[in-house]
Amino acid sequence: MKILFDTTGLDLGVKEVIEGAILSKKELNIEPTLVGDEDIIRPILNEIGMDMNILDAKEIITNEEEPAFAIRRKKDSSIVVAFNNLNEYDAFISCGSTGALLAGGMFMAGRINNVKRAVLPTPIPTINGNTLLIDSGANMDVDADLLVQFAKLGTVLKQVTEGIEKPKVGLLNVGVEENKGNALTKEAFLKLKEADINFIGNVEGRDINKHLCDVLVCDGFVGNIILKNTEGLAGFIMTLLKSKVISNLSDNAKLEVMQSLSPVIKTLDYREVGGVLLLGLKKLVIKAHGASDRNAIKNAAKSALLMHENKLIDKIENSFRGEIWKKEF
Repeated sequence: MKILFDTTGLDLGVKEVIEGAILSKKELNIEPTLVGDEDIIRPILNEIGMDMNILDAKEIITNEEEPAFAIRRKKDSSIVVAFNNLNEYDAFISCGSTGALLAGGMFMAGRINNVKRAVLPTPIPTINGNTLLIDSGANMDVDADLLVQFAKLGTVLKQVTEGIEKPKVGLLNVGVEENKGNALTKEAFLKLKEADINFIGNVEGRDINKHLCDVLVCDGFVGNIILKNTEGLAGFIMTLLKSKVISNLSDNAKLEVMQSLSPVIKTLDYREVGGVLLLGLKKLVIKAHGASDRNAIKNAAKSALLMHENKLIDKIENSFRGEIWKKEF
């Protein structure tokens, strides 16, 4: 499998992406190609004693730039160069601007036929496994038809990546009753009931981590708030434990407690996931966290390999073949 690795956008710098690509090559038998400034990349490779394909790109799209404008203006940016060459590769992994990746994905890689919007599906840790939150930030304004599409995309993704035959789909709402919510969720509830998915009904925010469903549908505005709150709460709980509990223990007790908490910490660690797929595109494009390390980059490649080997794109195309949309949104 051939993967493009964007060397820009990572807090830990270019070398950490390169190390992640090297791990992917050694452990996953990936054929990596690095995208970025060759004048920076080549000396690092020489220092490490490795040789690797490079696509030279001198510009960087920052998070502060307007994505669509930056994609048009910065033709020599790593993201644009990667998308221009993506047809020759199986996947693209980047820690760069989420907006630029979405814009490039939509306009350059292209959407799967009959898919109206690409989405960001994020696994949220639960008591037993995870619940896929979809959308977690790509689409701030949606209609009921798009929420149904998100549910279908999430269903296929769960089937492919986790082997769940009939993933349970829930609709994030303020109550479990059918008549709860705003105009959007009420209409979406009715349409989800009629869709060819395993819809279980509404799920309240307090129940997200109870794993009542495998796929939880919402718009990107609400989803991103849920995601950021989950990240913040996990960090707060760990800080609270360390400052109020662990700090008062003996060294031996601290070691025992940290060993006991290790599985919990691993569950909450975004580096174990690696990255989030831009779901609905014709190519595998993965957005990795800006604070990723080399292991997170490798795990993003591992996710890409799993989806590639299980033909995720083909299965989504089959699922959406014949889909009719009444209007542009």
